Amino acid sequence: MFGTAIRFLGKKPKPKMGPIELKTPPEQRQTITRVLFDIVKEHGPLTIEDTWQHVKEVGLKDLTSKRHMKIVLRWMRERQKLRLVCNHVGAHKQFLYTTWFTKPSAAQGTGSLPIKQKNHP
Repeated sequence: MFGTAIRFLGKKPKPKMGPIELKTPPEQRQTITRVLFDIVKEHGPLTIEDTWQHVKEVGLKDLTSKRHMKIVLRWMRERQKLRLVCNHVGAHKQFLYTTWFTKPSAAQGTGSLPIKQKNHP
């Protein structure tokens, strides 16, 4: 027991992550965030992969890669422009990006099992 306490106290805590600072110019940042927000707003709750597919369809040249898009999405979450919703499907989790104006029941409706209604006589 004493050894466990020493090991526990000897560990350093995980450092806190600082806020994201985008290195893109403000005009370019505004274009990217506006397009990403419109995609998420129009097509409902989306995964990273679905969002990337829509970005490729739109042809947004300011985003350099999928990794850059993920960084911008995280930056938008910090600024509370988007939110991340976890959808549990059995033993699997699915993380979906959605706007703050979407109802949680509608955001988690994708992929969930339908609830059977009882017929009352």
